[in-house]
Amino acid sequence: MSTTISNSFSRRAFLRTSSLAGGGMLIGFNLFTACKNEAKMPVDIASLNFNDFNAFIKIADNGMVTIYSPNPEIGQGVKTSMPMIIAEELDVPWDEVHVEQGILSTKDYTRQVAGGSQSIRHGWDALRQTGATAKQMLINAAAAKWGVDASECTASGGVITNAKGETLGYGDVVKEAAILEIPDEVALKDPKDYTIIGTDAGNVDIEKIVTGKPLFGLDYKTEGMVIASVLRPPSFGKKLESFDDSSVRKMEGVIDVIRFGDFKGGGDKIAVLANTTWQAMKAKEALSAEWSDGTPMESTSNHDKLLTDLLDGTSFNTLRKDGDVEKAFRNADQVVERTYGSPFLPHNCMEPMNFYADVSANKIHLVGPIQTPERTAARVAELLERNSEEVHLEMTRMGGGFGRRLYGDFVMEAAEISHLAKKPVKVVYSREDDMSAGIYRPAIKYRIKAALKDGKISGYHLKEASINSNMYGLIPNFFPAGALENYQVDVAKYDSNITTGAWRAPYTNFLSFAEQSFFDEIAETLEIDPVQMRLDMLQKVKGTTDERIQYSAERMEDVINLAVEKSGYGNPKDGVYQGFCAYYCHNTHVAEVADVLIENNEPVVKKVIVAVDCGIVVNPLGALNQIEGGVVDGVGHAMYGNFTFKDGAPEMNNYDRYRLIRMKEAPKVETHFVKNTLSPTGLGEPTLPPAGAAVSIAMKKATGNRMYRQPFVENMVEKEIIG
Repeated sequence: MSTTISNSFSRRAFLRTSSLAGGGMLIGFNLFTACKNEAKMPVDIASLNFNDFNAFIKIADNGMVTIYSPNPEIGQGVKTSMPMIIAEELDVPWDEVHVEQGILSTKDYTRQVAGGSQSIRHGWDALRQTGATAKQMLINAAAAKWGVDASECTASGGVITNAKGETLGYGDVVKEAAILEIPDEVALKDPKDYTIIGTDAGNVDIEKIVTGKPLFGLDYKTEGMVIASVLRPPSFGKKLESFDDSSVRKMEGVIDVIRFGDFKGGGDKIAVLANTTWQAMKAKEALSAEWSDGTPMESTSNHDKLLTDLLDGTSFNTLRKDGDVEKAFRNADQVVERTYGSPFLPHNCMEPMNFYADVSANKIHLVGPIQTPERTAARVAELLERNSEEVHLEMTRMGGGFGRRLYGDFVMEAAEISHLAKKPVKVVYSREDDMSAGIYRPAIKYRIKAALKDGKISGYHLKEASINSNMYGLIPNFFPAGALENYQVDVAKYDSNITTGAWRAPYTNFLSFAEQSFFDEIAETLEIDPVQMRLDMLQKVKGTTDERIQYSAERMEDVINLAVEKSGYGNPKDGVYQGFCAYYCHNTHVAEVADVLIENNEPVVKKVIVAVDCGIVVNPLGALNQIEGGVVDGVGHAMYGNFTFKDGAPEMNNYDRYRLIRMKEAPKVETHFVKNTLSPTGLGEPTLPPAGAAVSIAMKKATGNRMYRQPFVENMVEKEIIG
């Protein structure tokens, strides 16, 4: 049945007008917190150029609907799925909807962010309310035109029908709807009545993508724009002493050479401005620069020892402690302790970092691919000592992000260079720039210790040692928190001059492998079934009153049972070795089973069966893309990903030395959804973390050897499992 809710939209916040060019109805809305009452009506709405709000519905006289999608599109599909939710409640045919990317608005709306797999989860209620409110206004307008009560009218497929069977299209009443009051209550659809949500919808940009139409930051051009290629310190910790640009300035196409990095014209970076990208990059390579040591030069071998020393030390921050862990270990029948290690990893987006900036006296115009437009715009205003109202930021589609584009360092570079050069500039990274001047996944080590008593886990202690940053406060409240009486999580970090940050599924991308591999080894030690061990642990969490617990024991149980059923886990075909993992992160419950075969005397990942509970699946086609991409990414980086430093400099700066999974190595991914009508959660990240764990457990069964650090291939070479 449908749900009637009180409307949180005010007239002022829910803009509508018939004064658009060609007539029609324009609706502005807040995707995440409904509409703020203080949102102001423009004085001359006829001149509105869609720059004053971050999202709109525009209904034309012919009934066609344009929906402006406000969130950054990073490949996760929100530019398709978020408008689908609005269109569902608005009740218009999806093939009559046109979608366009909105721009940044810091005044009226919140969370224009692509990160944490949160866009759909946070936008769900407000998106539905927006569509339902617009629909009710159109119904009310039609009812007034007919002189009947609105309760006698229904709307479907962009057409309003009264009790007599008379019909009016949305375009027929859009002008009348524009002058009506916002309804106090609106009805939301029952999920069983959905006609758009839950159906496959192709990417709204797919035609432009496959035909090469301008969409991405690298496509953006303006009259008078120059390209900037930046020479940065060759190692983390180096400082620029001097440089000679005399020969570079004579090179073809070179316009200027600028030292920058501290806003006033100094700093440790050099920008070469040229007419074309190739000219700028070749000129940068020809620069002669002298560098001095600023801070200690770090190497991967030092990091390994530093992390081990941290684990052996006592300087920890305790994030969670339940029961008496020390007593559990004193009274244990057996103690099992293992250490797991992971390397730094770059992001390697298909589209290298780039951004456009035109800094003038009255405006800072920014255009490009960024996951955090609001925060980045604020940082640019602060850097240039300007008012934030002067910053106008337009988002382009991103050719990958994975967390790298959360950080606007490349935007800051473009803005500072434009400010100093007094002209529009687009900074473009080469692949080598992208990999050597990156913000990396931090190297981490986990040490996990379990006390075993009477055939069960009686105590559990997880220690994390990380370069620069420690796990988020929520992660200690993921499974197995609440399932064990004596449970403790401690963290310690080493502050490095190597820049680190979020990498797809932060922390959980490696923590899942460590913890879930450890559980499998505990089950083996206790001689119990690893799946049943997890199910038994989950029973202790059901009905918990501990509000810190983030996962649902019932939903975790559902994905476990579904994965076991669909994979035939426990009864594999001859020659198939299966690894099981169940994990919760980014508000979504996932279980995965990896099938590994031995081919040519080497283990090969052939298939991964995935069970997912992400609530209502808005766009199944898009959901499958995210799930499959996450699994392949998780398998690939666990198997092959490694990134090392020597004297502060990355030892890999292109794909000739940095190993990614190849197409022929990508496993088949088979996905099954737990069907329910719960609000949707994220899918961009949750299937990546369990993949490495499931593969490592299957590898153990196939080879007899456990993996304790990533990448697995290097482990297997060292152990002579593969040649």
